[in-house]
Amino acid sequence: MIQKSTLALFAVAGLFGCATTDVGEYRSEKPALDLAQYFTGTIDGWGMFQDRSGKVVKRFHVRIDAKWEGNRGTLDEHFEYADGEKQNRVWTLVKDGDRYTGTAADVVGNALGQAQGNALHWNYLLALPVDGRVWNMDMDDWMYLIDENTMLNRTTMSKFGLRVGEVTLSFRKR
Repeated sequence: MIQKSTLALFAVAGLFGCATTDVGEYRSEKPALDLAQYFTGTIDGWGMFQDRSGKVVKRFHVRIDAKWEGNRGTLDEHFEYADGEKQNRVWTLVKDGDRYTGTAADVVGNALGQAQGNALHWNYLLALPVDGRVWNMDMDDWMYLIDENTMLNRTTMSKFGLRVGEVTLSFRKR
């Protein structure tokens, strides 16, 4: 029989397992990430979506045409999936110091993020069509600048607090 103290220990361990890294832990990492500097011009990305078991479900290429005017940026994303499907998303970003706010047609409300050092951490709700229905997925999105032309991106998708899958991307500036 499991004792209450053992159950409490598992509950606390479960809470720590769900904890996320604070973006401030990257503040001294170089090169420093400034989205307005990195996302200017044309950027190519290659990525995949893995379901919760780790199986690769979708692979894709994305071309991003990006420009900034002052503290406001536009990222025009053109996705082409391995199965031939095409998709377009246009982000509007606003920079305020090390914080960013983003909107797009399929983002519910605002994406909120903060950059520190070489990292950016975003959180947003994405309206994702699945089998004729739209699911609002919680997106926990991390970007890491590797060098002036290369960025890695990893996003965990969840619904009702349960991990649904992950998106992994590699970006390269032209």
